[in-house]
Amino acid sequence: MAPRVLISDPLSSAAVAVFKDRGVEVDFQPELGKNKERLAEIIGGFDGLAVRSTTKVTAKIIGKAARLRVIGRAGIGVDNIDIPAATAKGVIVMNTPFGNSITTAEHAIALMFALARQIPAADASTQAGKWEKNRFMGVEITGKTLGVLGCGNIGSIVAERALGLRMRVLAYDPFLSPERALDLGVEKVELDELLTRADFITVHVPMTPQTRNILSVENLAKTKKGVRIVNCARGGLVDEKALRALLDSGHVAGAAFDVFVNEPATDNPLFGHPNVVCTPHLGASTNEAQENVALQIAEQMSDYLIRGAISNAVNFPSITAEEAPRLKPFIDLADRLGSFAGQLVETAIKKVSITYEGGVAELKTKALTAAAIAGLLRPWLSDVNVVSAPSVAKERGVVIDEVTRAAEGDYESLVTLTVTTEAHERSVSGTVFHDGKPRIIKINGIEVDALVAPSMIYVSNEDKPGFIGRFASILGDAGVNIATFALGRDREGGSAVALVEVDSAAPNKILVEVEKLPGVREAKALSF
Repeated sequence: MAPRVLISDPLSSAAVAVFKDRGVEVDFQPELGKNKERLAEIIGGFDGLAVRSTTKVTAKIIGKAARLRVIGRAGIGVDNIDIPAATAKGVIVMNTPFGNSITTAEHAIALMFALARQIPAADASTQAGKWEKNRFMGVEITGKTLGVLGCGNIGSIVAERALGLRMRVLAYDPFLSPERALDLGVEKVELDELLTRADFITVHVPMTPQTRNILSVENLAKTKKGVRIVNCARGGLVDEKALRALLDSGHVAGAAFDVFVNEPATDNPLFGHPNVVCTPHLGASTNEAQENVALQIAEQMSDYLIRGAISNAVNFPSITAEEAPRLKPFIDLADRLGSFAGQLVETAIKKVSITYEGGVAELKTKALTAAAIAGLLRPWLSDVNVVSAPSVAKERGVVIDEVTRAAEGDYESLVTLTVTTEAHERSVSGTVFHDGKPRIIKINGIEVDALVAPSMIYVSNEDKPGFIGRFASILGDAGVNIATFALGRDREGGSAVALVEVDSAAPNKILVEVEKLPGVREAKALSF
């Protein structure tokens, strides 16, 4: 059955066509985002939900989305989506961070010009029949210093445009490398230095607990007298009341805002000041940008629903369409290794270590780790999946270590999962051969070669004669047929393991009998 996507906000007909052309059924209801009750009623029948900013994807709506796999936001901001609720439900949330980058950057530059030459006020005055040529004395952009807070995708475009205008550009961004700063032609500085040197400041950081009010009362007070401030990023990055006070005092010469703490902004501390320019969140409002993000989200969602590719997910590692086929067998392997360990765990998990050796170490190991953790937790938490597993493990205080290294043994790729509990430590290793099927090749350091099958029995025992015959007799007497039998030991007379594929699940009473055999330490039924 073809996956179904609900579009609850306006998207272009070209975007709808992308879904359909790729084999996705579409229910286009562009006004549904305004009716959250109706949305909650019907969301359960869809695999995907495509939105802009009107639809509020709340925890309640996500809770009713029984088969939802992906939420796509045509735009950058995902403030209208409950990310933790989606993650807990195992729903991937995608956005389109690059589709409106140029448009937003151009709007920031436009607002900077509007401030420098007082264009909005001069326009209103002139159209009112006045000719106040001497009233609107502006400043030149050329030769001024622009401070860019956040030099990511949009910030770097603003910086490039500003350099073209012959401005000097300072950049504050903890993640901006010296090499990237050199390539852009900007001077990387700390925040305090930017505040004291910049003639114009433009904000281009995401809204996080660390960036909220990045231009706070204290930081605004550090700015150069006569500074002009532009915010086209997110409301709440600037303390609006503190900024108004500095505008009133004349310390700040002007401010231009496209975003506000409360939107739609019908009232705001900045409104009414003669040196303030405001626009109603127009950063992404060009025909080109709206079309770009609509097409991109349709392509991304379709690629995920049809091919398993993940692009621009905010709660899961991205996987390209080319990577997805290569990753899939290793995702299956990681899940099986986690499931093997999870079905043997009897006490609280303290730490999980996952080592990737050889070719698999060059793949998207974060996705593999998520699959392994999902497999590990699933025997205990049936509704966990690859999206929710890492956050669920973190909530429970489980430490997760991930190590990658070159191949050191006989296998081109090797994945080893080690689980430390309050009682003991277990490890299991596996690989994928050319047939694409996951194989377990080592358990607690003991070599064994077994294909992972739906129903299996794991036995740990002392290496003594007679075990195999007695074990097989118990299963035979109970009518349980053995399909394959993999054995391994660390040394003659030492510790041994058996991994046995059976045609049907072994009843618990059989396992009790097996555990009574001489030298048997543990017997478990496994289901994959």
